[in-house]
Amino acid sequence: MNFPKISRRRVLAGLGSVPLAAAAGTPVRQRPAPPAPPEPDGTRRTTLIRGADQVLTMDPALGDGPLGALEYGVDVLLREGTIAAIGRGLDVPHGARVIDARGRLVLPGFVDLHNHLWQSSIRGGCADQDLNGWLAACNRATLPKIHPDDMYRFVHLTALDALQAGVTTVVDWVHAIPYDTSERYVRALDDAGLRFVYAMTQSGADRHLIREVKKDFIDPLPLASAQVSVHAGRSGIKDLRQLHDVARELDLMVNSHVLEHRDDRKDEQIRALREVGAFGPRLLMNHAVHLTDEEIALTGDHDVRVAHCPLSNMRLASGIMPLPALHRHGVRAGLGHDGGTNDTSDMFALMKAAVGLQRARHEDAGIHPTIPAVLRMATLGGAECIGMADRIGSLTPGKRADVLILDPGTLNFAPRFDWTSQIVLNGQPPNLSHVFVDGRLRKERGELAGVDTARVVREAERAAAHVRAA
Repeated sequence: MNFPKISRRRVLAGLGSVPLAAAAGTPVRQRPAPPAPPEPDGTRRTTLIRGADQVLTMDPALGDGPLGALEYGVDVLLREGTIAAIGRGLDVPHGARVIDARGRLVLPGFVDLHNHLWQSSIRGGCADQDLNGWLAACNRATLPKIHPDDMYRFVHLTALDALQAGVTTVVDWVHAIPYDTSERYVRALDDAGLRFVYAMTQSGADRHLIREVKKDFIDPLPLASAQVSVHAGRSGIKDLRQLHDVARELDLMVNSHVLEHRDDRKDEQIRALREVGAFGPRLLMNHAVHLTDEEIALTGDHDVRVAHCPLSNMRLASGIMPLPALHRHGVRAGLGHDGGTNDTSDMFALMKAAVGLQRARHEDAGIHPTIPAVLRMATLGGAECIGMADRIGSLTPGKRADVLILDPGTLNFAPRFDWTSQIVLNGQPPNLSHVFVDGRLRKERGELAGVDTARVVREAERAAAHVRAA
């Protein structure tokens, strides 16, 4: 849906209760709604975010610059899980919750394009290893030891950590696990309240499990969707071909680690993906560190999407994605945490690393990604990479209400100088006072709503003890 560009001066000159944009696309006065019943924690409810000092809509048609910025006294109305209107002096619907956002910032929820949430089980582990050493000593050594109930505990812990850090959508690349473990994994994600993409893999022989898990566990959940994750390479091209066939049958994207380590070149991963017909806009490549110039051009020509995981790549000494070159070729890119080798769910740290790595490599403060570009990568850019930009990633009226409220009045953030830059360079998860997913309040006044955090931590520690004993 397209919306006409509205002058910031017109808006701030006193439109009163006329919204900047409404879901129908025409500015209209908000009609009073019937009183809403009291809400239990986490239940969706009409909410008016009142008087924000800055709103980054990520929609240039709604505000100034590439981030669609609006300033001073801006209201955001959430109704029935959607962004209903943005404006000044919006009427308060009867029974609506009102959140005073004066002195605060509002922006869309973060999209984490690549994670392995079960890897909270090995946080900080194998810290002296590169990718291959870490895979052998931590990743492959731990996964088979995790009981289904303990899988729930690890995933629930990390999903809640991501949520409190402002990640409202996560793409979770899930290793080949049994059917009953998949049920616990999906339930942990759903119980946390995130919007999530469950990217699942199996061997070619067990590919029927992908269909079953999708049908039984993913399809019934309104905040869940699926992808097929694969191991790209000529050595396993039979399985790759079979899994790609499943993805086409189910109309799902393919999700693959690609050229994360120099050794990956030996398996001709790009060639394998092209040979099975997966190299196109329905492919999300994670890491993509060691691409040749020709492969960078091919990635752009075929509209392949990429997930940049700078903190993980730093931790594992893998290298630095050629992000500026990919950008010059028009490649859509977002940001990913990458599980246990990121060791955090902090999107602010991830954005800062993405900016800083390229500046240090190129010795150029203007190199891509700029501050506005990395904010877009963390929100709308990530949504574009997974084909969800029509639903999430910006505060465009009509989209789902995945919204963050950020408090800059803290020791790490104040005083105000350039708030847009400060989000990336100074922001931390505790600055997020409120987090909404699909219109439901998941974090309020800095605390996760309805979550016994101490219990979640105790359960994860118990699960870790089980793994150590095994």
